[in-house]
Amino acid sequence: MKPLADLVRPQTLDEVVGQQHLIAEGSLLKKLLDVGHLPNMIFYGPSGTGKTTIANIIAKTSNKKIFKLNATVAKTSDIKEVIDHIPTLEAANGILLYLDEIQNFNKKQQQTVLKYIENGDITLIASTTENPYFTIFGAILSRSTILEFKSLTPADIERGLVRAFAFVNEELMASQATYEADALIYLAHLANGDLRKALNFLEIAMYPNMKQAAFRLTKAIAKACTQTAGFSYDKFGDVHYDTLSAFHKSLRGSDADAAIHYLARLIHAGDLTSICRRLLAVASEDVGLAYPQAVVMTKACVDSAVQLGFPEANLPLAQATVLLALAPKSNSTYVAINRALDDLKKGDVGEIPLYLKDAHYNGAKKLGRGIDYQYPHDEELNYVKQQYLPDALKARIYYEAGMNKIEQGFQTYWQKLKSEIDDGS
Repeated sequence: MKPLADLVRPQTLDEVVGQQHLIAEGSLLKKLLDVGHLPNMIFYGPSGTGKTTIANIIAKTSNKKIFKLNATVAKTSDIKEVIDHIPTLEAANGILLYLDEIQNFNKKQQQTVLKYIENGDITLIASTTENPYFTIFGAILSRSTILEFKSLTPADIERGLVRAFAFVNEELMASQATYEADALIYLAHLANGDLRKALNFLEIAMYPNMKQAAFRLTKAIAKACTQTAGFSYDKFGDVHYDTLSAFHKSLRGSDADAAIHYLARLIHAGDLTSICRRLLAVASEDVGLAYPQAVVMTKACVDSAVQLGFPEANLPLAQATVLLALAPKSNSTYVAINRALDDLKKGDVGEIPLYLKDAHYNGAKKLGRGIDYQYPHDEELNYVKQQYLPDALKARIYYEAGMNKIEQGFQTYWQKLKSEIDDGS
């Protein structure tokens, strides 16, 4: 028997749940279909959100010869077989190629298709779960409209489950079945935005009971059919980088609860290396001199996590996460180093002053190295006024103190000291 997800696949846009930003009246895709214009398109989004379904519906409205390939198994010879149909009578109106999981095609395979996209012999609808800007050949991107599919809401998935339940009830069950509303709500939330996953849950719950009289789907049955279900995460895919980004930004934004949530996702994926790198980066980039001890404490937590391994590593990782989220923030050193690097990129930054150059070798004085250097520790206050930047940058300011107690304290100290020296001179 076919999987339930295939049996109840929508045949019209009106039957599709979710993605209203793409298929509702007035949306870009709906307008294109209404005028009969079919551009090259790339459908990008998570699994189970309707990419294949909508592609199939669009294909049926086309008068083109339709081919479907899955890039996970298709070979270059399969592409050439499609191309061989271009001059035939059956492809007189052109070819529509639906290429699923296009990110699995290498650059050469994508380029094979490109030539025929450019001259209009092939109209491409490709789908991918990974960010197309990272995985798809730029020339194909420039010739395609990218449409992003969103994760479905629990309400969207619940509507899809109601429709599927009605189908099974009418077509497959020996007698009329019923369900508890909480059962479908439970499945909808557990699916994590993936309707196909929810339909698989429903299939497991109903198919074994097709011959049962007066079957009722309860929440208890739904739980029993989803014992191994849970949060899904691809540590090598787009979700990985999105989660790391959300983790970093929550730490920077001082939201301890959100930071802990995204840490849990990363822990669930077993991605210890990425967590440690991100924590250490935040300690210097976003906390910085507002709380200088943060980097020391974070390093201790990271070292502990690496030594302990999961699951005990959860503890020091959570400690460092909450510490960095609640610590005062300053990116003054991050700004300073980037300003300096930008100056280097722009070109001539000038020579290092002679008195600052290395003078620890025979003949250095003959070259003028180190002669006029003034040693700060020879002075009572361990400070002497002299120019350290090259002449071309002598007025350049890279570091500006952040508005926090520690940096403002440093700034007050140096302003007072330099003022006293200036007054004394």
